[in-house]
Amino acid sequence: MSPFLNKLLTVVRKNNSLVCVGLDPDPDRFPEPLKNSRDAIYDFNRAIIEQTADIVCAYKLNLAFYEVQGPAGLEAMERTIRDIPKDVVVLGDAKRGDLDNTARMYARALFDHYGFDAATVNPYQGRDSVQPFLDYRDRGVFILCRTSNASAREFQDLTVNGHPLYVEVAKAVQAWNDYGNAGLVVGATSAESLTSIRDAAPGLPLLIPGIGAQGGDLASVIRLGADKHGEGLLINASRSILYASSGADFAQAARRAALALRDEINTLREKRKV
Repeated sequence: MSPFLNKLLTVVRKNNSLVCVGLDPDPDRFPEPLKNSRDAIYDFNRAIIEQTADIVCAYKLNLAFYEVQGPAGLEAMERTIRDIPKDVVVLGDAKRGDLDNTARMYARALFDHYGFDAATVNPYQGRDSVQPFLDYRDRGVFILCRTSNASAREFQDLTVNGHPLYVEVAKAVQAWNDYGNAGLVVGATSAESLTSIRDAAPGLPLLIPGIGAQGGDLASVIRLGADKHGEGLLINASRSILYASSGADFAQAARRAALALRDEINTLREKRKV
């Protein structure tokens, strides 16, 4: 088992959780008192982490929400990463993908500079654009396979070798997984694709966005996507947890929402075992 998978599995079992909270801060949605804080993004994230770190397996930081704020946003992101407990997985959602030399720089930035445990990567340019990330054998690499956006079908459902393109991606990533640190991104809004993806890549962990505000089918995700132990998934929710309340109790409300999601997932995992 790779160091990354060992870390992921350890925290999944310790916290009894497949919940991944997306720390995607939108200052326009912060409670009014917090909007006046000089460190609003960091303060918001810190409060969420303090309330949820014991009931999640991972946090996913989408870099766009930090880059848009310029250097101050990236500084807030770095401070946020340092505040996350060391046993919880920290995932950099950057969806990087470029020629191999540039990909090496992206991998160094995400893993060496920022210190993420895992990153999301776009495979459109083929293996040499992904390999620099996979070469970090102690880090996870979640490769876009079947995404949750409405127009994903324009390319991802195209037939290649008799299969949808996303199945070919899953097969390729399974073949690239020499170090046991590869995974796939599969949107919850396309849960029907999980059967063919699991057939193509039975052992890979799946990062599942699209639960919550995007309305993904959680029951289908668990039934079709979990491995034989009821694991192998990171189920991400962002807005439905971060903005469960717009008041001063936003962090406490976030905990309630994350706990409700964890409990719903665990109930479905138990039913799947029957």
